[in-house]
Amino acid sequence: INLAKTGPTVIMLAGLQGAGKTTLAGKLGKWLTDQGHKPVLVASDLQRPNAVTQLKVVGERAGVSVFAPEPGATSESDDPTGDPVKVARDGVDFARSKLYDVVIVDTAGRLGIDQALMNQARDIRDAVDPDEVLFVIDAMIGQDAVNTAKAFDEGVDFTGVVLSKLDGDARGGAALSVRAVTGKPIMFASTGEGVSDFEQFHPDRMASRILDMGDVLTLIEQAERQWDKTEAERMAKKFTDQEDFTFEDFLAQMQQLRKMGSMKKMLAMMPGAAGMREQLENFDEREIDRVEAIVRSMTPHERVAPKIINGSRRARIARGSGVTVSEVNQLMERFAQAQKMMKRLASGQGVPGMPGGIPGMGRGGAAKKGKAKKKGSRSGNPAKRAQEQAALASGQKPAAKGSAFSAQGKDLDAESLNLPKGFEKFLGK
Repeated sequence: INLAKTGPTVIMLAGLQGAGKTTLAGKLGKWLTDQGHKPVLVASDLQRPNAVTQLKVVGERAGVSVFAPEPGATSESDDPTGDPVKVARDGVDFARSKLYDVVIVDTAGRLGIDQALMNQARDIRDAVDPDEVLFVIDAMIGQDAVNTAKAFDEGVDFTGVVLSKLDGDARGGAALSVRAVTGKPIMFASTGEGVSDFEQFHPDRMASRILDMGDVLTLIEQAERQWDKTEAERMAKKFTDQEDFTFEDFLAQMQQLRKMGSMKKMLAMMPGAAGMREQLENFDEREIDRVEAIVRSMTPHERVAPKIINGSRRARIARGSGVTVSEVNQLMERFAQAQKMMKRLASGQGVPGMPGGIPGMGRGGAAKKGKAKKKGSRSGNPAKRAQEQAALASGQKPAAKGSAFSAQGKDLDAESLNLPKGFEKFLGK
């Protein structure tokens, strides 16, 4: 974002009705707050029914102040009240007097491109002289994005693009069209319904999504923002010390994952997610709640010593969590498998079916096998050594190691084989 050198930075949002401008205003405000800014939202959409009320609700959820001197229309039959251009201008003055450093102006949209829409948007732009004019476009609009983007570029000369509703079925192919037609950069993307589902746009990552190669970097960034570093360090130490993985650890990890948002959304960022579309659509987010309820129905001792959970305890846990005993049994089986995998990783043996282990982890597994092999190489094969000693005692030379020219314990005669000169050494002669 192009920040103003003096006074508040003014950001104007423009786009069609239904593109998600009002919701995006709150998301952008929260994102700026997380960046250390103090934004304020200005309700200049007096045309759409309850648009002002919606902006107030969104601002409250995002923890961002809202400037709304006019109530706007409350129903389809109401005539718009107030002047949106004056509201926008007064909003900038309000921000300057209250020391807000960013002003986000929410403007009215229409169901289609018309001259009245463009005239109003142009008047607001001229009144507040924004540092950024962001064109908000629905990522699922398809190739109609070309005509819409071109019309708004000619009408208000926007400086950047924001893709909304990128969490839908569309992978954002419209982004390529908008960028190609207008030449304006795509700056942000809205990826969900939550106020935190908002991120900077990265062209390379979007290309990976379009090609179904996932977006692991964004997933890592989300984890870095949400995960508790102290908890992560505690788990890392426990992992390297090869301590048992308990249900207490399992519950702590689940709570950390929940901070990152929707599990379905995180899984969709993994490479090859398009091939699991049906499974992702059928994924029930409430399954995590059920698992957490099962774990919380255990006693503290049962969580750290799950082996004591017998049939009667499982029945009690099932009643306490509102699930069936079968579901408790399934969780216990999955947890036992997770424990085994954690132990293998900690000992350096790696995951079954995958080459190698984790370098520097543990002292068991491969290291022990290496020592055993080395020890075996010193002692040799007892039966074979006995044969060699018997041959030496009888005055015979044993066949060379790995020689293919011995049969039934008898050496072959090199002269009878008529081999080239020098081949005798392969027979141990």
